[in-house]
Amino acid sequence: MLTYLKNVTSLSLLAEKCSGCRTCASVCPHGVFAFDLKKARVAQKDLCMECGACALNCPEGALEVNAGVGCAAAIITGWFTGTEPSCGDSGGGCC
Repeated sequence: MLTYLKNVTSLSLLAEKCSGCRTCASVCPHGVFAFDLKKARVAQKDLCMECGACALNCPEGALEVNAGVGCAAAIITGWFTGTEPSCGDSGGGCC
């Protein structure tokens, strides 16, 4: 799996809201989630590409992510355009 940049993803989990349905794990393309005692936990946060599938599909609203923003989006845009990643707020470079 591709690790993007360490400790920059906007993903957050509100464990007290998690019902343990495992939908987040089913829709996550990079295996970010694991389960302990029937509750989700973010096991591989640096694998998150901020696609937003987990938050969009969580029936309990236990997940939050700013999909399409941040460094993960900058890296993906850089790949598609052949340019260096830029978060757009720092005048160049990513984060």
